[in-house]
Amino acid sequence: MNKKTVFATVGNVMLVEAGLLGIPLAVAIYYQESILNYQAYLLTMLLLLIGGGLLRLLMPKHTRYTVKDGFAITALSWFILSFFGALPFVITGEIPSLIDATFEMASGFTTTGASIVPNVEALSQSLLFWRSFSHLIGGLGVLVFIFAFAPDLEEGSVNIMMAEVPGPEFGKLSAKNKSSAKILYAMYFVLTACLILALLLTGMQPFDAIIHAFGTAGTGGFSNKATSVAAFDNPAAEYILSIGMLVFAMNFNLFYYLIKQQFKLVWRNEELRCFILIVTAAILAIMFNIQGEYNSLESLFRDALFQVTTIISTTGYATVDFGAWPLFSHIILLLIMFVGGMAGSTAGGIKVSRILIYFKTIWAQVQKVSNPRRVLPITIDGKWVNNTAINRVLIYCGVYVFLFITALLVVSWSQNDFITAFSAVAATINNIGPGLGLVGPTTSFAGLSPLSKMVLTFIMIAGRLEIYPVLALFLPSLWRER
Repeated sequence: MNKKTVFATVGNVMLVEAGLLGIPLAVAIYYQESILNYQAYLLTMLLLLIGGGLLRLLMPKHTRYTVKDGFAITALSWFILSFFGALPFVITGEIPSLIDATFEMASGFTTTGASIVPNVEALSQSLLFWRSFSHLIGGLGVLVFIFAFAPDLEEGSVNIMMAEVPGPEFGKLSAKNKSSAKILYAMYFVLTACLILALLLTGMQPFDAIIHAFGTAGTGGFSNKATSVAAFDNPAAEYILSIGMLVFAMNFNLFYYLIKQQFKLVWRNEELRCFILIVTAAILAIMFNIQGEYNSLESLFRDALFQVTTIISTTGYATVDFGAWPLFSHIILLLIMFVGGMAGSTAGGIKVSRILIYFKTIWAQVQKVSNPRRVLPITIDGKWVNNTAINRVLIYCGVYVFLFITALLVVSWSQNDFITAFSAVAATINNIGPGLGLVGPTTSFAGLSPLSKMVLTFIMIAGRLEIYPVLALFLPSLWRER
């Protein structure tokens, strides 16, 4: 690993965060908040500028990123983003505990949406904006954003984008990584702007529309209301947000194909068809299960649609207390928590493409029982999936289960309720937000122990970066110079 390149690039990330903090500072000025709020942003920006500027001096004239560099830069950047992003909450005293504040901002940047704030409406407007703005920043990845606009980060940068872009494979939209990043962010911002406009047309106030559009675009789910989207009692907004969550849970490559009028590539996409099938089946199953609680078919469909889309997209908004639904519906929601969205989206979870490959591999092995010599290739979109890719999926699922069980054991040490502990780990490692039990949609993670919060912060970042970059930090071989 080239330590100078790694730390200099992390310095760049710190400088970017310093610049981004200027936006909530402007919000604080607009709403005429206290001097302490101004000082919190300015002090944090100063620390980032000094630290980032000093690290930036280490940058060599010619930079080339190896796989090791990519893993180290990506993992370190996300932990540093969360730590410094938490400082304004601590300095203002609105979240006095550094552990709690770091949890909150890790949840924001990883687009998890799990919160330790029992009364979110007590937060100042600028800090409400900052925590939701972090969803927008983290949705496609801060490093992807930097590569889109920084002039000196090109050679080998695919090794960083592969570590940060969610999904089993990183698909380039253009021959150059910089061009791919620009295309991704252009589509991302345009879709977000369209969503804000659509919410405004439903009668939402501008601040509310921006907050919830950021949460939907990043599939994060932070709201400025204690009862989330339910506070608005706005069916039109619920439908728009449901559609928005589904859109942002889809592979962004598909939108590029639509722009290029390559409709056949979209229609033939097997992962998309599987994603739509899972969503439809989950909605129908939950509707059938909870129909006795509703007098209106429209409200039944709307609530089932919203909760399924918010969970499978790993957004985490709520319009009803789904914790009060029957056990069958809980099981359905827990299952789609693990599935998540499509590869190359802003959603978390294992990803539909991995689930697809995993079950196709199992089915092929079952078929080979009766005829061991039979050759059964695994295909996605009509193309063969080689054994290396299949092994990666199987190994990833194994590592995922190991990390999940380890986190569950730690959380269960201080939390005796199984549903609470299990769903808390599931909701954070899959970057969803609310779970069930004591961490359900009408409560928060505030009641968990400090150790549990630190572990959940760790697995939020690990889940967002697909585990390997974070675990690699603990390998001594990663830190050796080449």
